[in-house]
Amino acid sequence: MHTHIIPKQVPDWTKKFGYGDFIYLNHRDDGKADMMQGGKFFRTIEENCWDEKIRIQEYQDFSTQTQVVCTIPVMFSYWAKPADCLELSRFLNDHIAELVSLYPKNYIGLGTVPMQDSDLAMRELERIKSIGLVGIQIGSNINDENLSEEKFFPIFEACAKLGLAVMIHPWQMMGFDSMRKYWLPWLVGMPAETSRAACSLIFGGVLERLPELRICFSHAGGSFLPTLGRIEHGFNCRPDLVAIDNPINPREYVGKFWVDCITHDIDLLNYILKMQGSTKVCLGTDYPFPLGDLEIGKFIEESNLPPDVIDDIFCNSTLEWLNLDKELFLL
Repeated sequence: MHTHIIPKQVPDWTKKFGYGDFIYLNHRDDGKADMMQGGKFFRTIEENCWDEKIRIQEYQDFSTQTQVVCTIPVMFSYWAKPADCLELSRFLNDHIAELVSLYPKNYIGLGTVPMQDSDLAMRELERIKSIGLVGIQIGSNINDENLSEEKFFPIFEACAKLGLAVMIHPWQMMGFDSMRKYWLPWLVGMPAETSRAACSLIFGGVLERLPELRICFSHAGGSFLPTLGRIEHGFNCRPDLVAIDNPINPREYVGKFWVDCITHDIDLLNYILKMQGSTKVCLGTDYPFPLGDLEIGKFIEESNLPPDVIDDIFCNSTLEWLNLDKELFLL
């Protein structure tokens, strides 16, 4: 339920719009491509980042039939002019919708929307629903504003009304410029960003006001669940600072959202399962990126987890989060 994809051919949005560090691809002779951010190198990706047939084959190698696909977070482009971000979002969403249409047993799609403009975002949500996508992926912050900001609430409300699931993925990690060495933004910043998003939605009252909203936090919820004791203690000892918008203890929301299983650590996964219950833990990989679980679920299969718990992680939880029927994917 957590994989990333990009079209093989991406327009040079920087050239088209006349500004900004939009992502485009420089394809290489060795079959790989360099992701360029404006005119600067961002990262090298391989064919499995865009080739849907290679992806299906690589998943079959790990006895996995179906993958939920969404864009690479760097493509969000929330910093862009809203109309330009909408055009880019529509391009990415149409690509994913086409995959779902061509391979309905292999692909489930999440879209992206211009979160910096609620009206445009809600307009695209309606279209996302109409083209067969079942939810959206959004960033952990929007131009460094927390998800608790009232301007974003109409977007979450629209997702709840439309029955669209939401996956929250860390991006634009806090402290990025001050800790570039040792890949710390990805090792330290990403877990913190996901906890930032979870705390914002809880303390801001979004989950309280929209109990039907189906949210999944990537990377096992980041540092939220492992540090919940500290978060709860802060709520209890300084309610004047923490409980100003929602008087409900944050622990009350555990098990009311989903997380993926990307822990790379069976002991931590067992803790997450104890906290959440197996029906709220989904199989995530972050495929095809190296920090993800590229041996899809192997550490879970090799564990002592009961078969029914593994079945929840590998299938049932994701279907519940996305509100999909297993019968749709049986061959």
